[in-house]
Amino acid sequence: MLITNAHDYLLSIWPMLPEEVLEDLAAIFQEFSAKRKTILTAEGEVEKYLYLVQDGVQRAYAIGSDGREATLVFTYAPSFSGVADSFLLQKPSRYWFETLTPSKFLRANFRDFDAVLLKHPLLERLIRLALSQTLEGVLVRQIELQSFTAEQRFRTLMTRSPHLLQLVPHKYIANYLGMDPTNFSKLLGQIKI
Repeated sequence: MLITNAHDYLLSIWPMLPEEVLEDLAAIFQEFSAKRKTILTAEGEVEKYLYLVQDGVQRAYAIGSDGREATLVFTYAPSFSGVADSFLLQKPSRYWFETLTPSKFLRANFRDFDAVLLKHPLLERLIRLALSQTLEGVLVRQIELQSFTAEQRFRTLMTRSPHLLQLVPHKYIANYLGMDPTNFSKLLGQIKI
């Protein structure tokens, strides 16, 4: 689904959202673009924006005490993006959020987002629905990481998001899957997609 505007994307999450509420919420989103490998939120910063991805691929990642990166999630259209817990709680981020490809977004700042939520308490339900979808994805990913073999994790990712293989450097996909890049290359050569 191509997100042409915030209005249509928000309707896809909750089709019964009253038009007045939808218009007020969609009005707070502004167009924004970023080049490839742009850090949008650094660890320790408070996330300023809620993003709706229109185009491109991004990732959130953590850096361990040993300096190794752990890719937590990839985001791409159509989806909300950014460091959600930092944005919603207005606390410093424990993660980094960067673009992996040139990216286009619609984004809303926290002040405007909070104001529209206060004006329309019904929007709390939209946020609950969006967060429920996110939580479902996090739990499924946790099962994959703890219960699946490397090959099963790879096949599952290719079923869910095959386009990432052409858009994202393989080292990030390997990292996301919890694999060494060399082992990922071997696996990629052995599996027919």
